[in-house]
Amino acid sequence: MAVDMNMNVLIVDDYKTMLRIIRNLLKQLGFNNVDEATDGSEALIKLREKNFGLVISDWNMEPMTGLQLLREVRADANLKAMPFIMITAESKTENVVAAKEAGVNNYIVKPFNAATLKGKLTSVLGPF
Repeated sequence: MAVDMNMNVLIVDDYKTMLRIIRNLLKQLGFNNVDEATDGSEALIKLREKNFGLVISDWNMEPMTGLQLLREVRADANLKAMPFIMITAESKTENVVAAKEAGVNNYIVKPFNAATLKGKLTSVLGPF
């Protein structure tokens, strides 16, 4: 099944520069319907209001972290199947394990480029 390049993608990061970088990388890859949230609480509201095909979230945010957001998404009957990619600056094993246990689909360590993002997206969504 082909990836729907018109699907809505939600990127969540409390750092505006990172939101811009991820949005630009997604645009280079052909994803144009990109929405933003600056923390997990805002992301949850958006996820419940609009139909998204993918969430790409930073780990380290206040007041709700990416891991807490992931757990909320997985606990919500309407959202639990949502593909979820976590971005973090730390590649600590315990973080990877915690994210996997919470149901993350994939994991990206900063810094990363369009090729890395495409590889992760392909592993989660299929080839595009």
